[in-house]
Amino acid sequence: MNIRILLALLLSVGFFPVRANAAEKPNILFIAIDDLNDWTGSMGGNAQSVTPNLDRLAASGVLFTNAHCAAPACNPSRAALMTGIRPSTSGVYYNEQPWRKSEVLKDAQTLPQWLMKHGGYSARASGKIYHGSFPDAASWQEYWPSQEKNKPGDPSPKNLPANGIPKTSHFDWGPVDAPDEEMGDWQVAEWISGRLLEEKADAQPFFLACGFYRPHLPWFAPQKYFDKFPLDSIDLPVVPDDDLDDVPPAGVKMAKPEGDHAKVVEHDQWKQAVQAYLANTHFVDACLGKVLDALESSAHADNTIVVLWSDHGWHLGEKKHWRKFSLWEEATRVQMMWRVPGVTEAGGKCAAPVNLLDIYPTLVDLAGVKKNPVTEGDSLRPLLADPNAVWDRPTLTTHGRNNHSIRSDRYRYIRYADGSEELYDHKTDPMEHRNLTGDEEIVEVKAGLAKWLPAVNVANDPAARMGKGKKKAADEQE
Repeated sequence: MNIRILLALLLSVGFFPVRANAAEKPNILFIAIDDLNDWTGSMGGNAQSVTPNLDRLAASGVLFTNAHCAAPACNPSRAALMTGIRPSTSGVYYNEQPWRKSEVLKDAQTLPQWLMKHGGYSARASGKIYHGSFPDAASWQEYWPSQEKNKPGDPSPKNLPANGIPKTSHFDWGPVDAPDEEMGDWQVAEWISGRLLEEKADAQPFFLACGFYRPHLPWFAPQKYFDKFPLDSIDLPVVPDDDLDDVPPAGVKMAKPEGDHAKVVEHDQWKQAVQAYLANTHFVDACLGKVLDALESSAHADNTIVVLWSDHGWHLGEKKHWRKFSLWEEATRVQMMWRVPGVTEAGGKCAAPVNLLDIYPTLVDLAGVKKNPVTEGDSLRPLLADPNAVWDRPTLTTHGRNNHSIRSDRYRYIRYADGSEELYDHKTDPMEHRNLTGDEEIVEVKAGLAKWLPAVNVANDPAARMGKGKKKAADEQE
């Protein structure tokens, strides 16, 4: 029989199972961790970190060691990830902008919406997935405890501010006299674990989103997590006195060295802050462990994609800067790890420069769902199958209109809205202490990276703006 006729007959009777049934699609466990930089065992950013559960997840699949956010702030980063659309395209650059009011994003199909509509997925969530001020009811069938209160509250130390820095309500840290069970993130982990254990194996495929809040400020966690890091053993980041001397004024303005950093140094709280960040990271790692244990005990362990990401990094004094809100490595580099049954192999590490924007098209690809044509990331499937596969493009991070950072496998190039620049060689200077932008011998390197700057840089969307006072509150609290 002619092979074409045979193929036609086989297709006509449905012989080839091309994921036609929703039940055959992989489940997706989508885990977000707020403000987590590279201070984990698997990433090696701080040798004192204790993160056994992050490390076991990383070791079970592919760890991306050079992944970066689309924007170094909660709201624009999460809006970009969940819609697949860059800040420079949408006009959503800052925390205070309600992203659904953006002209570009008002009708955008978010990742869970797309999977529900085109893949037959259910979509449930708990914890912080979107920026807390701007939930999106259209993305979910169920949200615990609610869209407006995305996680239960946390206990606080008795006397605030716990760190003794005057006039601070959010930039605070210290232990709390409470068990794990009273912490909001732990309760989110319990709810997610319950969903994993209760979901039937033959039900429709699920998209289950778990958003952990810590190590977001304030750094309050049970005492036992602080005890793991005795104060007299804490090592501080290496920060040269002249760290900002070769940075242009636009970069110094982002760093705000006379703000948080000056307060931390004045009140002798640097070691206490590092201890608290390590403690809160250790705590959220324990929450993650609870979820991973539940998945492994459930009926879904062999048919569930696990992707874990952090929305941006975090400075703890590097460049005399604290928080995110910058275009340097400490703020843009993120956690991203994948375990994909049938695709990834345990122990994979990928050094290609990738972006959180790539998560949307990758999950759509892995789920066998048609591509959303407006998304601007790339499917990571080739790198998941082979972490050493060719990847011939750098990645982009944006903070405010026309402020961009291009990160390749070796270099970071920053161009600010006023045209000033920075260039760092990570082969010789991984902490970005020496700005090479004036060196004649690497002019071609800078020019090559500059070609990847976005052609579209829309203005801050006027419909998605808040007042100055509300901006400050949004930046501090989210």
